Amino acid sequence: MPTEAAAQGFSRPKPKRGKSLSLRRTHSSTEADRENPRHGSFTVEVQESVLPPHLRARLWDLFQQIEREVEVVYAENLALQDKVEVLTERLEAGASDKPIGEESLDGTAKANIAKNKSSSQLSQKLKTTYKASTSKIVSSFKPANTSQCQMMRRFVGHRDGVWEVNISRTKPHVLGTASADRTAKLWCMATGQCVLNYIGHSGSVNSIRFHPNDQLALTASGDHTAHVWRSAVVLPQVPPEGNPLLFVQRSSDEDQIEAAEKEEGEAAAHTEPGDSSDFAPTVVRSPLTEFTGHQDVIIAADWMADGKQVVTASWDRTAQLYDLETTELVQSLTGHDQELTNCSTHPTQRLVVTSSKDSTFRLWDFRDPSIHSVNVFQGHTDTVNSVTFTSGDNVVSGSDDRTVKVWDLKNMRSPLATIRTDSAINRISVSPLHKVIAIPHDNRHIRLFDLQGVRLARLPRSNRTGHHRMVCGMAWYDENPACNLFSCGFDRQVIGWQIITALA
Repeated sequence: MPTEAAAQGFSRPKPKRGKSLSLRRTHSSTEADRENPRHGSFTVEVQESVLPPHLRARLWDLFQQIEREVEVVYAENLALQDKVEVLTERLEAGASDKPIGEESLDGTAKANIAKNKSSSQLSQKLKTTYKASTSKIVSSFKPANTSQCQMMRRFVGHRDGVWEVNISRTKPHVLGTASADRTAKLWCMATGQCVLNYIGHSGSVNSIRFHPNDQLALTASGDHTAHVWRSAVVLPQVPPEGNPLLFVQRSSDEDQIEAAEKEEGEAAAHTEPGDSSDFAPTVVRSPLTEFTGHQDVIIAADWMADGKQVVTASWDRTAQLYDLETTELVQSLTGHDQELTNCSTHPTQRLVVTSSKDSTFRLWDFRDPSIHSVNVFQGHTDTVNSVTFTSGDNVVSGSDDRTVKVWDLKNMRSPLATIRTDSAINRISVSPLHKVIAIPHDNRHIRLFDLQGVRLARLPRSNRTGHHRMVCGMAWYDENPACNLFSCGFDRQVIGWQIITALA
């Protein structure tokens, strides 16, 4: 084949090259090749090489040594696999009470054990000496007991990821969810049934919050609007104890969720009149009030403490305060350098916190009508995804830097506690009654900490328990001890939990 230089009309002297052997692996086809794979699986080709003969010979020796070493390791691997299988069978049969594996060890393994016995004894002495001085530190890193953190039921019905979950503040209490499927749903917590479906948005519904003393819901959407709509519902009759609706525990696999939804629809079509399973949810198609002042996605919206104003947070880097009755813009809150990720209001005071991708969160103070002050907090090193008030004088923030920090409103120069985790943090929730932080993670786990940063529990997660995709949000419901924590995730599920260990 002509080279590029030759194609362009140039000629250059070629160096003298020796002949070398290269090995190319091919599939063995003959019976002799199958009997001797080491030789039959290679073909020899002669190629030119610029390497001196002594280097080629040295490389050939090295390759042969590597091959021999690999063969030895492979043989040892096979022997170990055989021993593991024998020990596994013995474990399953439970035939012996002797220490497993000791009698099956070969002479080399026993020699290694005897050789390392002295060093093991020294290591044990060091551990014993060091244990007393580090017991308090080590205890905070021990795995939490999840035996009393139990999954109670699933709420299945959304067609896309669920961004936020919340509990209504007025009776009858319902569970609200905001989803990327462009809907918000209200659920009966006793039966797991959807009782209202809001379809007024044309984009992803990113948050849902309830009015402090009226049956109104506030949703924020990717269609650049925030809606207020009536959340009054009539709950279905609660089924008797033992009904499967009370404890719906389905597999977390998406295909099985779709199958469960299909089965539920077919079952509803064949139910007798008066049965709670034929309950039809209310469909709300348009809002009572619409806020349209933002130029980009509204990622969150919340009610002020008196319920007369709402605050919205957007990807246009601003938060806006609106009057509910007139829908007029009261004030635009500017200052963040990047998109906002969340906003939250104080339960009793005119305070607002906003978080942003610029790794900061800001505290806006509207308690004095003549002065609207703002404080900037730079305690994180990555996007702050969540910031919320507690029922007292604390603010809790969570970030992509894998930390949650607890702050004191009276002195926010440095956090009171820093919780370090192994995954990014999404929208956290703090129990007003028990002061417990529920932390949802990108890695599908949920952890519980107190406000001092002490780990209380990690919720169980397996193929049939918990979320199998990113957990997006949490919501506490302290009035119902039987199912007092709810989580939502991008696996389209909402899960109700009973938490006892963390609240003791």
